[in-house]
Amino acid sequence: MRFGFSARCAMACATASVFGLSALMPTASAFAEQIVVSNYGTSPNGMPYAVALEKGYFKEFGVNVDGILSSDGGGSTIRNLLGGKLAYGEAAPSAVVSAVQGGADLRIISGNVHTVAEFVWVAMPNSPVNSMKDLKGRRLGFTNPGSTSEALDYLLLEAAGIPAAEVKLSRTGGFGAGLTVLELGGMDVVPITEPMWSSNPGKYKIVASAPEVLPALSNVVGVTTADAARTRGDFIRGVLKARRKAVEYMVANPKDASLIIAKAYNLDPAVTERVVRGLLESEKKGGVPYWGAGDLRIDTMNNMIRAQKLVGAIKVDVDWSKLVDESFLPDDLKSKKAK
Repeated sequence: MRFGFSARCAMACATASVFGLSALMPTASAFAEQIVVSNYGTSPNGMPYAVALEKGYFKEFGVNVDGILSSDGGGSTIRNLLGGKLAYGEAAPSAVVSAVQGGADLRIISGNVHTVAEFVWVAMPNSPVNSMKDLKGRRLGFTNPGSTSEALDYLLLEAAGIPAAEVKLSRTGGFGAGLTVLELGGMDVVPITEPMWSSNPGKYKIVASAPEVLPALSNVVGVTTADAARTRGDFIRGVLKARRKAVEYMVANPKDASLIIAKAYNLDPAVTERVVRGLLESEKKGGVPYWGAGDLRIDTMNNMIRAQKLVGAIKVDVDWSKLVDESFLPDDLKSKKAK
């Protein structure tokens, strides 16, 4: 069959249009997606992600992350990770362990925050409580049953050599609510975290700070689903590389990093800088950095699980070899093997 010029032109144009549309169609890797981070925007653990977004580190390492999905705790993070079919989340190791024991197929892929250095315990300025030794017979608050703050209260009393039975431990419902109860005289000492502590200079007096009295306890870890581990390896590696570079930038440029974080967290830049510098300096007290590069520290994870056992949040031992996957980390961060 012979075609005239007009017919041949029409066919060529149609073919070109098809190829043109194909070139414009986004590939799967081009679609922007979110990651989920516990307490992003309120707690210091997620600060490196704000830096990674602003500095373009995600794109640098080939991942198209256009936003950070926050949650109000580890359990919520896991639900968002699973329900949203996301490839990466950051949550407390105890939340991951609990979810796995409940049937979720998850993998811990990085160690992100190695200590609870953001925690301090405070009293009112005129309180007779001036140190941990003064806690005996006093009222000590925590946020909610089974929470990290309750577990840390038990460790605090243990470090002070005071039996828990000799202190009245009470739920306050939240850090802000705890401060309200403290100010009204309903509690003698309550825990709070950064940036709440640095945002209220002179309003309370510090009784204890985590870096000075507690061992290093794994705060949050990187987590993914078993399905994403099989199919989204490049994305996961890109996120971990971007976060690591952000932590390195925070260490080298705390002032500039604080300006970025202050904007993302809606904080005063001066307060943010005090928080960032204070948490970076906390490594000198305990020998373990607050923000890790991604290396997994089984000892700090065991410390946190032990703390959670004290309050019944975790009831069985953990076999990390079945839960930890180091394959997404660069070789220089694989020195801490799961045992």
